[in-house]
Amino acid sequence: MSTIIYPSPIFGPIHSRRLGVSLGINLLPKDGKFCTFDCVYCECGFNAWHPAHNKVPTRIEVREALEAKLQDMVKNGPRPDVFTFAGNGEPTANPEFPEIINDTLELRDKYFPEAKVSVLSNATLCGKTKVREALLKVDNNILKLDTVNAEYIMNVDRPVVHYDVKQVVENMKAFNGKCIIQTMFMKGTTDAGVNVDNTTDDYVLPWLKAVKEIAPRQVMIYTIDRETPDHGLLKATHEELDRIVALLEKEGIKASASY
Repeated sequence: MSTIIYPSPIFGPIHSRRLGVSLGINLLPKDGKFCTFDCVYCECGFNAWHPAHNKVPTRIEVREALEAKLQDMVKNGPRPDVFTFAGNGEPTANPEFPEIINDTLELRDKYFPEAKVSVLSNATLCGKTKVREALLKVDNNILKLDTVNAEYIMNVDRPVVHYDVKQVVENMKAFNGKCIIQTMFMKGTTDAGVNVDNTTDDYVLPWLKAVKEIAPRQVMIYTIDRETPDHGLLKATHEELDRIVALLEKEGIKASASY
């Protein structure tokens, strides 16, 4: 059973494959998972495995904990490359997310002005006005789009809120390029026997078309790196990820792969 549950509201710093020395900010409960997706590949396990009983941290709690951690890092290191909103679920689900972003930017400018602020979001709530406005303020607005195939999304990302991928793509286009698309590519099957291989052209080419329409400043693709709740999932190969990066770059889209 996958049981990576992160402390809240601050964890790390940790070394991120994509972002460098990352100080984590977890806006979800410290005792469980709270997410609008229930992905078969989530390192935190399925939502039902870790029901949260604590409340989400408040704006005041996040600000106080973050400032205390930054004061310690000024004295003792290390210097962060990035502040990353991630953790036990979807960060934008915290009702004070916009205000917390404002506080974080203020504290970043005070203590480590060279560091970036990143948000890892599954994009389920990015159509909300206040969430969108907050995401436009951060350095790295990283939005998930694993595919544009609705059936695949239902079987793999498993949204627990209304999710219309066509509308999500429109919401992403509304950022006018101020976003980064993040996509998980993998192979194998779920424990229920559903094929999850999204590395083939049947999936990649329609996804690429949507990415071109979104026109993000960058695309980050990656594959499985940690234990997953479904055990039949397999890593995409270096060659498969490199092929997708090449397709993106051919279209003039900056891209990177994490293996």
